Amino acid sequence: MSDDRRREVGESDEVVEDELAESFDATVSEGAERLQRPWRIVLITGFFGGLEVGLGVAAYLAVLHQTGDHLLAGVAFSIGLIALLLAHSELFTENFLMPIAALVAREGTIGQLARLWGGTLVANLVGGWVFMWLLTTAFPQWNDTLAEAALHYVEAPFGLQSIVLAVLGGSTITLMTRMQQGTDSEPAKIVATVIGGFLLAGLQLFHSILDSLLIFGAIQSGADITYLQWLGWFGYTLLFNVLGGMLLVTALRLLRTKELFQQRRPD
Repeated sequence: MSDDRRREVGESDEVVEDELAESFDATVSEGAERLQRPWRIVLITGFFGGLEVGLGVAAYLAVLHQTGDHLLAGVAFSIGLIALLLAHSELFTENFLMPIAALVAREGTIGQLARLWGGTLVANLVGGWVFMWLLTTAFPQWNDTLAEAALHYVEAPFGLQSIVLAVLGGSTITLMTRMQQGTDSEPAKIVATVIGGFLLAGLQLFHSILDSLLIFGAIQSGADITYLQWLGWFGYTLLFNVLGGMLLVTALRLLRTKELFQQRRPD
């Protein structure tokens, strides 16, 4: 369909489909709002994000302890992502699409992106560590399940499979945020969140924040795992989470709406 014909049959004069134009505006506006946050808001939002995704980890461990079924436990984990959605907190890996879109639209700066990414990442980890200390203290009967879950990640050899699992982890959560941004329906957003949680935790994809909580909990409960082992796993997982989210989802979405970026950028 030509651009002229698309304008003729659509409700607006945009060069892309009306739904994409509306989603584009919402994505850039939300991204610009995130980039404009001061340090205090970035850190508090990220800390709450670490705490609230911990609720999903608690549900995951409870189901895994009782059933041994990772797929069923993955559905339970989505409780944490739903909490993030409804409480308006964030994980570091949720900031690959909207802030980048705002940056490309010239409604933010590289410095603001670095503050958002760095502050959210550190605050997520601190909040997650605190929650896992509370969880392991409250439920010591889960220690063996927790250690087994954590060892799956820290003992994974660095190679093509681990890299691809991290790439898929980053792309999955970025696609989840895109689906949430693409609808105004709260039930539809929750469905997208459950899908994301099921894939991330149920398939044991490598996710730098989610799986760090499992590793923190295992360390705190006395498992034979060290923070140095966590750091070695975390470093490459973080990198390939970013690449997965940026290359497989964000870059392609930006290319799809490149005309809208040209229109929105200030002269």
